[in-house]
Amino acid sequence: MTGALASCAGAVGSGGVTLRLVAADYGDSSANSSKKYWDQLVEDFEAAHSGIKVEVSVYSWNDVDRKVKEMVARGDAPDMAQIGAYADYAAAGKLYPADDVLSIPVQADFASELSDAGKVNRTQYGMPFAASTRILFYNKTLFSEAGITTPPQSWSDLATDAQLLKAKGVTYPYALPLGPEEAQAETMQWLLSGGAGYLNGFGGYDLDSAQNVATFTWLKDNLVGKGLTGPVAPGKLNRADAFAAFTRGEVGMLNGHPSLMKMAREKGVKFGMVPMPGINGRAKSTMGVADWMTAFQQGGHKDQIREFLDYVYSEKNVLSFSREYDLLPVTSSAQEAMARSPQDQDLEPFLQELPSAELYPVGKTSWATVSADIKNRIGKAVGPDGSPAAILAQLQRAAVTADSAAR
Repeated sequence: MTGALASCAGAVGSGGVTLRLVAADYGDSSANSSKKYWDQLVEDFEAAHSGIKVEVSVYSWNDVDRKVKEMVARGDAPDMAQIGAYADYAAAGKLYPADDVLSIPVQADFASELSDAGKVNRTQYGMPFAASTRILFYNKTLFSEAGITTPPQSWSDLATDAQLLKAKGVTYPYALPLGPEEAQAETMQWLLSGGAGYLNGFGGYDLDSAQNVATFTWLKDNLVGKGLTGPVAPGKLNRADAFAAFTRGEVGMLNGHPSLMKMAREKGVKFGMVPMPGINGRAKSTMGVADWMTAFQQGGHKDQIREFLDYVYSEKNVLSFSREYDLLPVTSSAQEAMARSPQDQDLEPFLQELPSAELYPVGKTSWATVSADIKNRIGKAVGPDGSPAAILAQLQRAAVTADSAAR
């Protein structure tokens, strides 16, 4: 799955350059490993660009960020890394601005909400590579058996439907994964549906706002406290386990991203998808997630990186990657092509949510620390002895401290 890393960029013929790229694996088996995608892309690129070779090393998402961090720490940064965050490297002055490594047409083709999320101090360093949004999945068979004729549009609807599902013996009427794998995602989705989020209007952390406390108090009292979230405590339920339970027909409702469609279909689950309900109707915004391409300055290969990344972000390649892994394109041209294509209609509900989606505050160098803290603590807020106000206040104090230390 992984290629051997060269210790440094070597010569390729006269005046040639070898670029090194470290990338994350979006596949779930060797059959659809991202290595296959990159191998084909690099083969096509090198055939048309003499003098530039590209070596790609692919690692699982469990390892890729750590691998890049280790390389940078020992003074052996790759030319490019396709990873989950960028702000720390940008703040340390290790990255090229996107202006330096993308042509103007390619950079301008990024969806604006994704470009903006890639900026530190108004300069773009993070180049969006893949995106997804979250919407509410529901099991049509379980809904029918419980006598539910329409999917929920408000929190009240969701709680009522969960009660009906529980009465029919559904194991997880609503799956609430606040376990350490991805609690920051489920948390953000609910905070947004409650009308707030992680940040205030000035870009500062605001985790313990009155709206956020009200949201988690509602979750604790109306879902968790009434036994509507299943046999596993939310703080111990991971997203992967919740998805697996959905594919087994054990979950009535849960927040999901595009890859859940394929997983559910393969298991024969009949499902529907709707925007996340809000307090009194559809939530004003949903959560979006983006992964990032970064270009490191250490190797000094700015011009060659630009040639390669312009190729990577061509409409053809962006569409190919998005279709292979059920992800949303990060460029406007590929999004428009997907919207026109019958083969991509399954992704249309997610595409519709992207323009109004709110992403993690990845431009803050403190976000990695804050995210890890949320993963560790937020499940306690809805536990039997938990206090949403107290837990969110603890998270807020820690976030402010982390933010101050990162400046």
